[in-house]
Amino acid sequence: MGLFYAKNGERRKKRYNTIKYQIIMIKKYVEENKDRMLEELFSLIRIPSVSAQPAHKEDMVRCAERWKELLLEAGVDKAEVMPSKGNPMVYAERMVDPNAKTVLVYGHYDVMPAEPFELWKTEPFEPVIKDGHIWARGADDDKGQSFMQAKAFEYLNKNDLLKHNMKFIFEGEEEIGSGSLGPFIEEHKELLACDVILVSDTGLIGPDTPSITTGLRGLSYWQIEVTGPNRDLHSGTFGGAVANPINVLCKLIADVTGPDGKIRIPGFYDDVEEASDEERKLVASIPFDEEEYKKSLGVKALFGEEGYSTIERTGYRPTFDVCGIWGGYTGDGAKTVIPSKAYAKLSSRLVPHQDHTKISQLVVDYFNSVAPDYVTVNVEKHHGGHGYVCPIDFPAYKAAERGFEAVFGKRPLPVRIGGSIPIISTFEKLLGVKTVLMGFGLESNAIHSPNENMPVDLWLKGIETIINFHLEYDKEA
Repeated sequence: MGLFYAKNGERRKKRYNTIKYQIIMIKKYVEENKDRMLEELFSLIRIPSVSAQPAHKEDMVRCAERWKELLLEAGVDKAEVMPSKGNPMVYAERMVDPNAKTVLVYGHYDVMPAEPFELWKTEPFEPVIKDGHIWARGADDDKGQSFMQAKAFEYLNKNDLLKHNMKFIFEGEEEIGSGSLGPFIEEHKELLACDVILVSDTGLIGPDTPSITTGLRGLSYWQIEVTGPNRDLHSGTFGGAVANPINVLCKLIADVTGPDGKIRIPGFYDDVEEASDEERKLVASIPFDEEEYKKSLGVKALFGEEGYSTIERTGYRPTFDVCGIWGGYTGDGAKTVIPSKAYAKLSSRLVPHQDHTKISQLVVDYFNSVAPDYVTVNVEKHHGGHGYVCPIDFPAYKAAERGFEAVFGKRPLPVRIGGSIPIISTFEKLLGVKTVLMGFGLESNAIHSPNENMPVDLWLKGIETIINFHLEYDKEA
């Protein structure tokens, strides 16, 4: 019996030493190749692939072609820029064994508009490293994070450590709703067939508090137009006799949310699933400093649905927000006018089980029902997507846990976040597989805002963590 325990102990010691050596070698490779990898990333960032702006149509193609080149250099068997009904798709693969498991990596190469340019401290499409951060549009979302995946693959491939197949699909429309990807998946189900999808487009609780995103909120989006008189009117001659569309619009959207933070649209909460007491206890254990949170945002107080914590409000509860509002005269000086029209862009973040198509119609019906006779209201439905929940007990998730532990020295916390990646639920519906969301962004990275950035040390840690995920996944597979 003593000999058995001695041999078993030797095995554990050998395994520990192997893992420790593995971690050292990964870190050494990443550090030695840091400058090259950063410059490769910068070659992507310098292409202003803004999907929301038609002026950048050619840049979308250039960025897709650059991704193809970089994936080939990393060691894929083949890479293609494939047409879609919108911006092109980038597909690549490395097939090591037809009988092995397959991991599909998803990312997006389009970025948000950089405006307002005057608020940037650096040029948004000329990346620089300052104070230990990469500063540029796309440094995090999603060029920086997607590139971690490519460099993790490069390491595994160069060192003959890849024991499962890998595929990559990068799209150019995530920031405008992924309108072309769903039909592309439908058309290429066999090409994209896999056992699990891996995505880096989310974030961590903090730089020293690793976490894995287990839930995403869905999304519905609208534009509302309120029309009053048939032309702009003199506010002195007609003021007090004709309703001002801007005033009416402001009241309509203000009335949607009550003082308790609840959304008043009938039927809005019908499919919202309440978290269990046990899950709410787990959420309450997540480190969160509300005072620091307020300070970082420059606000004196927080507001949201009563009865829920800040973390619950941003991950477990739906929302209704005005994303933009305009109308009338907004130029320099004064122009006394009652405008003919007023507009607003509206969005709701939805939780799992809320159907975005149902919610979209509920909102249209609601505004039509409350619109006063002195204006005409038109609500146009835009893009939307369903929420997503990832189980924490299946092999790929466990591999991700151990990947984080190897690099951060801590077990990652499972968290749901408020953001939306609508295509994730589409992947599950069309390909029948789950997605593991291994993101490395921070709130301070300012995605979608001026001065987007990514800490260099965290970017390097992301590459190391993803490498370890793949090594651990082979053990699970």
